[in-house]
Amino acid sequence: MDIILQFCRHKLLPRACATATSCKRLSSCAHPLRTSHTPAPPPSPLPLVSRLFQPSNLREGQDSGDLTCRSQRLMLQAGLLHPSNPGCFYYLPATVRSMEKLVRLIDQEMNAIGGQKLDMPALCGADLWRRSGRWDLMGKEMFRLRDRHGIDYCLGPTHEEAVTELLASQANLSYRQLPLLLYQVTRKFRDEQKPKFGLLRGREFYMKDMYSFDVSEEAAHHTYQSVCHAYGRLFDRLGLRWVQVQADMGNIGGTLSHEFQLPADVGEDRLLTCGSCSFSANVELLEAGQTDCPQCQAGTLVESKGIEVGHTFYLGSKYSEVFSATFNTAQNKPTLAEMGCFGLGVTRILAAAIEVLSSDDAIRWPGLLAPYQVCVLPPKKGSKVVALTGLAEELALGLGSLPGLRGEVVLDDRTQMTIGKRLKDASQLGYPYVVVVGQGVAEQQPQFEVICQQSGETLFLSRDALTDLLSRVETV
Repeated sequence: MDIILQFCRHKLLPRACATATSCKRLSSCAHPLRTSHTPAPPPSPLPLVSRLFQPSNLREGQDSGDLTCRSQRLMLQAGLLHPSNPGCFYYLPATVRSMEKLVRLIDQEMNAIGGQKLDMPALCGADLWRRSGRWDLMGKEMFRLRDRHGIDYCLGPTHEEAVTELLASQANLSYRQLPLLLYQVTRKFRDEQKPKFGLLRGREFYMKDMYSFDVSEEAAHHTYQSVCHAYGRLFDRLGLRWVQVQADMGNIGGTLSHEFQLPADVGEDRLLTCGSCSFSANVELLEAGQTDCPQCQAGTLVESKGIEVGHTFYLGSKYSEVFSATFNTAQNKPTLAEMGCFGLGVTRILAAAIEVLSSDDAIRWPGLLAPYQVCVLPPKKGSKVVALTGLAEELALGLGSLPGLRGEVVLDDRTQMTIGKRLKDASQLGYPYVVVVGQGVAEQQPQFEVICQQSGETLFLSRDALTDLLSRVETV
């Protein structure tokens, strides 16, 4: 025991002092009781770039000739995606942050028009699809499986049957409860023959699908317009140029349909717009080679390409009749509900936004969707202004405490790398604001270098001016 006491007093024992019981009796022991492993340091109050799980999938010089889509290449290079099976990807943490922000925006717009969020099973029984006639109509695009009891199912590519059956199961639904707008944001599955372009055409993806139930055709058309306006507001808030075009009903059916398209050269949809009136349509709706506008009879149709990011349908009673989805009128008479369905490609919007906003070597996000808003770069280790490192950390903490920037500021603590290399990485990922704590901060009138990635401006601001600028950043 004397030997143990002597080691403890001189802090020579590199492990726990004998046993906990022994140490409790040794009031003069200078070495605290600890486990055989050094405890991990407390987590940083700031996200640190060195700790972000963001692996680079394409190295410089690696052949990327098969990546013909800008968004796919940039997202892989920046460590936003990792390929899994054909048409399927791991969504890495930065991508999930952006997607969650987009979903919050969608929730805001859907709630504003009375939408109610639910979650329906991805595993859908074949009997529902057979009743609607779409089990065979969907063809090979549908992922089908059979359970141990021999029952057929599919992985839901869409949920018209499921939601209509849900409504039909509700007894005594009153006209006072309509319109009813039910929506979800879930994974969808389609067995694409040739998945390509990353998230623009995959086999597994996230979609927002909403289904409306109304008392009359007139009311259903009012709901239809309400949702279309909400979609327009969403794309406006994202700062994206969009066009609404007449579209084919496809295998979903109905009598009215529109697509929301982002004009882009990589888009697979061909669009026709008239320069003399408001007419615009997917080329699928018109006869091959048609160049005259069917609406004004005077204008010439001009063709362009687009990426479909949303689709709306007026369904009428196509599904409510099959599943007997009714409501009771004021006269207590059961009446078929008039339906609509409305989709937004969540992961497709992310990729399409990167596609149309970015340069060939750097991601540019819609401001509201950037994974983080601000990246602070401390000086390089060993530089003349290395003493400013603590100031950089304090600045990042201060900015991160601003009401709109909580959780939105990261510190690039990889100080073994040059400022130039870290700036290149920051540009590649697309932080809207990069703040460099460098030589300018050491001057008599300290100034921070601020790179505004979306506008391309570089500003030199005092601490107060920097705080004022970033306190006005809109987040969601």
